[in-house]
Formats: sequence, C-alpha cells, structure tokens
Amino acid sequence: MGDLDFPGLVSYDKLANMTTITIHKAKTNLSRLIKQACRGEEVVIARGSEPLVRLVPLADPKGNRKPGALKGKLKVGPEFFGPLPPDELKFWE
Repeated sequence: MGDLDFPGLVSYDKLANMTTITIHKAKTNLSRLIKQACRGEEVVIARGSEPLVRLVPLADPKGNRKPGALKGKLKVGPEFFGPLPPDELKFWE
C-alpha cells in the first residue's frame, strides 16, 4: 500500500530513508534537526525504536505576494479622502 491509500501514514520504505533519532538525542540536537527539516530532509523522533512524530517545516511563511498584483482591481472613492462624519470621528479621538 502507498501513502495515498491512508493519508497521514508513512510506508516502511519511506521510514527507511528518514533520519530517525531518539527523544533524548532530539532534545540535544534540536537546532540541527530543525535545519535538516527546513532543507527538506525527513526527521522522525522515536521513543526507543518506536517512531512517534515526524519533524516537518511549516509552509513558506513569506507567501507568494507580488507587488502590483492588485493594480487596477481595487478602487478607492473620493469619500475615502474626505473628513470623517462626526459620529465616526468620536471613536478615533
């Protein structure tokens, strides 16, 4: 069975290609393991010989923003630049 048959489960073949480290060693080498995971390497933390968790990086925090992507798609009316009405202005004072 492949990984697609049971989402979230990892095949034994894939586990063989991962760095597997005990909890104690993971605590000692956490910075190095984080760097490995951020480079795309798979890191498994085990209790004894039993794999427990997989260390993986979060999605790219920078995102895919592109300057000017919304140019011409948003309009700001002239009322935006006018003075606020008194009833709304009181919340800003």
